[in-house]
Amino acid sequence: EDADMIIAATTSDEVNMIACQVAYTLYHTPTKIARIRAQVYLREGKLYANESIPIDHIISPEQLITEHVFRLIEYPGSLQVIDFAKGRVRLVGVRADRNGSLVGSTISCLSQRPSLDTRVAAIYRQGQAIVPTGDTTIQANDEVFFITSRQDTLTVMEEIRGISKPSKRIMIAGGGNIGRSVAKVLESRYRVKLIEKSPDRSFTLAESLNRTLVLKGDATDRELLIEEGIDNVDVFCALTNDDEDNILCAMLAKR
Repeated sequence: EDADMIIAATTSDEVNMIACQVAYTLYHTPTKIARIRAQVYLREGKLYANESIPIDHIISPEQLITEHVFRLIEYPGSLQVIDFAKGRVRLVGVRADRNGSLVGSTISCLSQRPSLDTRVAAIYRQGQAIVPTGDTTIQANDEVFFITSRQDTLTVMEEIRGISKPSKRIMIAGGGNIGRSVAKVLESRYRVKLIEKSPDRSFTLAESLNRTLVLKGDATDRELLIEEGIDNVDVFCALTNDDEDNILCAMLAKR
């Protein structure tokens, strides 16, 4: 009753929502955080208000992973893309390549390009962190983390690692909540194939996804991957519920 915050993170969405409701109604807990997975609840924003279900912050693991995967595909060659200020500012990590015009140049050269609004936040070189200054030289294979606006992200990436080939063909292994969510986000802009082992789940996915080609099969089957053109795929996403299967099919896809 004296808590300043409640974090409801059980495996049940309903229990989490009720826990926040009870904390607010009985104890007026100031901050309520709930883990919610079901899309049917996430879509209804009007559910979460003090006059209905008082939840201040919603954590959806599937949604967070979907957004993260989408940003990595949207920006080919990125190591990490994190949004701040509702997407207006981004922290992006890329590996510097000899093809980048800034490789071999000092960070101060960025100030000579007034059209680019960016700052280098950190550099990792051979596993060691470097606090960058204006005299720091960007070298090939450096992991460069920079902060920039949304509209300048691709331009800065090209300056550091050169122009990357845009992704067009995506293959997803696993049609669970995450696999389906990723396919739903990508299918309007990319050619997406999704491999799902369960016959019933495959049928459900085929009905709910508009432009994604759903294949019933095992993503760890090398022959299936070859038959479905893994050699021509730009991005392979291993998103099954089994870590070992994810590692195995990702290794097969890489080979």
